Amino acid sequence: MQRLLITGASGFLGWNLCQLARSEWEVYGTYDRHPIEISDTNLHRLDLTNLDRVRAEIDRIAPDAVIHTAAASSPNFCQSHPDRSYQINVTASAQLAQICAAAKIPFVFTSTDLVFDGTQPPYLETDPVSPINIYGEQKVAAERDILTAYPQATICRMPLMFGISPPTATSFIQPWISALRSHQSIQLFTDEFRTPVSATTAAQGLLMALKAAPGILNLGGKERVSRYEFGRLLAQVFEFDLSLLAPISQRDLPMAAPRAADVSLDSTKAIELGYNLAPLREQLELVHTQMAGFLSA
Repeated sequence: MQRLLITGASGFLGWNLCQLARSEWEVYGTYDRHPIEISDTNLHRLDLTNLDRVRAEIDRIAPDAVIHTAAASSPNFCQSHPDRSYQINVTASAQLAQICAAAKIPFVFTSTDLVFDGTQPPYLETDPVSPINIYGEQKVAAERDILTAYPQATICRMPLMFGISPPTATSFIQPWISALRSHQSIQLFTDEFRTPVSATTAAQGLLMALKAAPGILNLGGKERVSRYEFGRLLAQVFEFDLSLLAPISQRDLPMAAPRAADVSLDSTKAIELGYNLAPLREQLELVHTQMAGFLSA
């Protein structure tokens, strides 16, 4: 099998991608501060900001393709630590693109729907970017630097994602599930809209992107929902008490990073390429089944 290098294997998306990719690829994964074991995956600790180490490791592995999921992905962290997060999100990403360009191998970079300001959704790949927080600004800078260094690279703009998670990471639904299982109320925004997908769906899209034309590709879902609407759907699928969901507005919960109101993605281009988007309820039902199996394993 050909070799696929996945950065950020200990992260939520990277871990899920490793699970899916190993059936078709000889998978190599990198992590930094969070050691992890994944069956049928060759894992290596690597500081992506150390260019010499990165070059040496890629020379040693000799991958046939790279999917770069590693990132400082918390908008609040990036807002509070702009210099540190820039080295990870922009500098390291551009350097990886340069290495892959020199090796002439496919390079897929995971960007975000937060490159938009949320005022004119749904967003196409061709719409002008307009980030309102530092995380979004860094992803815009990374997209620009990557495509300058390697025009044949593929930029995948990722939506809000959910699913099972490794011990080293989490998705946004894990705290919700923990609270609701304990019969604790949770506050959810009624005025923040996204086009979410499961991590398994997103991983399928990323593997598809390795074969897609270079450039920018949206990997959002078909359904535009608020966090409150998503919470109601989750509660129904997991059979939690709907009365524990408290609707609030963005202005009711100030955070370090400004929040866009609606960064829904139009993913028609990816769908036409074969991106398989099951209904959101169906994706959540699969996650519910996966979680039950994961806990019993």
